[in-house]
Amino acid sequence: MAIITNRPLGAGFGATRLLAEVFGRIAAWNDARVTRKSLSALTDRELEDLGLVRGDIDDIARGTYQRG
Repeated sequence: MAIITNRPLGAGFGATRLLAEVFGRIAAWNDARVTRKSLSALTDRELEDLGLVRGDIDDIARGTYQRG
């Protein structure tokens, strides 16, 4: 038997939104961690080839880096 409704999927489910927010934050944290780890593994010369210095790594991982 099918149920027909005109409510959007997930409407009224605060727990669903909360869970999505938590998983989104975890995924963003992990992306930043992987980026930071990968860039930190490069030599100063390799970073220079990319136009970066070590001090830029945290800004890049946070997504706040602006090329000056």
